[in-house]
Amino acid sequence: MIDDAAFAAAASIRRFVARHPRGLASAVVVSLTGFAATAFGIAPIAPDAANLTRAVLSESVPLDSIAAQLDQLAEHELTLYRGDLTRRSDTADSLLRRLNADDDEMAQFLRRDPTARKLLDGRPGKMVQIRTDAQGRVNELVARYPAQSTQQFSTHFTRLRVERVGGVLQASTETVPLETQTRLGSGTIESSLFAATDDARIPDAIAMQMVEMFSSEIDFHRELRKGDRFTVIYEALTADGEPITWASGDEMTGRVVASEFVNRGQSHSAMWYADPDAGGKGAYFGLDGKSKRHTFLGSPLAFSRITSGFAMRMHPILHTWRAHRGVDYGAPSGTPVRSVGDGVVEFAGWQNGYGNVVQIKHNNDRATTYAHLSRIDVRKGQRIDQGVVIGAVGATGWATGPHLHFEFKVKGVQQNPLAMAKASEAVAISPAAKAQFDRLAAQARSELQVAATMIGRDGFSE
Repeated sequence: MIDDAAFAAAASIRRFVARHPRGLASAVVVSLTGFAATAFGIAPIAPDAANLTRAVLSESVPLDSIAAQLDQLAEHELTLYRGDLTRRSDTADSLLRRLNADDDEMAQFLRRDPTARKLLDGRPGKMVQIRTDAQGRVNELVARYPAQSTQQFSTHFTRLRVERVGGVLQASTETVPLETQTRLGSGTIESSLFAATDDARIPDAIAMQMVEMFSSEIDFHRELRKGDRFTVIYEALTADGEPITWASGDEMTGRVVASEFVNRGQSHSAMWYADPDAGGKGAYFGLDGKSKRHTFLGSPLAFSRITSGFAMRMHPILHTWRAHRGVDYGAPSGTPVRSVGDGVVEFAGWQNGYGNVVQIKHNNDRATTYAHLSRIDVRKGQRIDQGVVIGAVGATGWATGPHLHFEFKVKGVQQNPLAMAKASEAVAISPAAKAQFDRLAAQARSELQVAATMIGRDGFSE
């Protein structure tokens, strides 16, 4: 027990500190300076810690009984979260029932309120999340789906919210920009590219972009081999951090950031780069700085199979042996057909055995023809860019089934389209941007190497 003398000394010290704060600070500084100089000499005479008296203090802490703890848990308000996608056959009752919600008031509100009814109107596949209490009463419902505006369809999403405010249900909608997440994917070809990307959970839109990137170097119709492999870094578009899908069920994605494709033992790498000296217009370049974007695409279809090449053949209708001065691509009716290069529509309409046909004039006396279309999406005189959809695959004119007949002419003479695409000019990086590009290319090369080593057996990582 501390005696009265100790208490008196402590009180004197407090009074001294209160009256002489500056003096005390100076004294402390001097004392510390002296201690620094003499500490080495004093330390050896300090008592050995092993000889000091030690005491063990113990104190019992009373615990609430189990019954009391259970009572406290029972008083705690439980909140549950559940999510699902809307279906074409959904009603307000069936959707809430699938979400394990028991709330007739919410069901009636979803049927009657003009804003809330948008949840089940239009396309299915809306991503829905609800927050309920322990009795299944919905406190909040949030749905997310692509924006309805055509100008914002691929860049924004709609957030529909139904919540209780002061005990009354209220519905609201807002259009919010999509967020971008970087994802990694990797796979090996066993049967086809799309089978490999499906196994790796890579969206079809990303697979088609990879085809675009390397189409001038790899003939994806004929040159893929079992054992070919790929690694890709791409953008996934998310709504409040959650994946969001198109009406088809496909996940919404952005562009491929970088990719490597090993075909028959040869590695091909590319990355997206926007050259500031070219007006910020982006394109895919090899990591060596050579552009993957040539004047002409390798194919007018994103992905298909060649059913008849640029060679002699037996005509399927005339049954005569004659030269086939184009390339036929087999694909289902309605498959989008793209212009392989920039140009002006020279003809768009019906032309004998070609059926619905589009002819486009390009620079340097070059022209392309797209025949047997089921529909035409351009008009004569229209200026279009490379990759613009000009129509869809069909079987009009002299056609035994749905396919695209494609021709490439130079000064009016038909040439092999595949050879012309590979020989077309490539876009170059400006000398001023080369240093910046090299830095980004080194970073992309490093990220692709990391992606190839970090991805698990399912070929997917975030």
